[in-house]
Amino acid sequence: MAVPLKNLPDTFTTGEARRRGVHPRVLYRGRDDGEVIELSRGVFRRADAAPASYPDLLAVAYRAPRAVVCCVSAAAVHDLTDQLPASVQIAVPTHDRPPRITYPSTEVFRFDADTFEVGLTAIEAAPGEPVRIYDPARTVVDLMRLRHRLGEPLAHAALHRYLRRSDARPGELLRLADVLGVQGPLRRALDVATAG
Repeated sequence: MAVPLKNLPDTFTTGEARRRGVHPRVLYRGRDDGEVIELSRGVFRRADAAPASYPDLLAVAYRAPRAVVCCVSAAAVHDLTDQLPASVQIAVPTHDRPPRITYPSTEVFRFDADTFEVGLTAIEAAPGEPVRIYDPARTVVDLMRLRHRLGEPLAHAALHRYLRRSDARPGELLRLADVLGVQGPLRRALDVATAG
């Protein structure tokens, strides 16, 4: 039994295991024996694989490959907040059906399809395994756009932390704010943050 499981990638789905000739009975026995860890329904990671830095993000990415990590989850990854999100927050384009993921707990935002990939980047959730995420500037702008839902203090704190970064680009914030329709509030917050 151990031989076929060792031939699987570090992270894989039930479908991938089947395509590689691993019967579900063998897979679930491996899970019960501790050879593989179930990250989410139908998503597994070999126990002997290098530890994942962001296992929840990795699990959600396998369940919803087009989704992008956003809002508080992205802010936590980019060190723009100390707040730990209760759920993995992801964005999907408005016309996509939102994924239903109960574990790890996931909150889905629907973002305009025309601007969905603006500010898109990736992080390594595990060695050699990228996960789609919005960059720090897009994250700040999204928090400002959603400040009434997620909290104005969170948005302002993220902006202040962003401005202290060595790679901060206030002009890029304003450009993104214009593209995403929140230039007025962001400009006012930026004026306050940079005053004095």
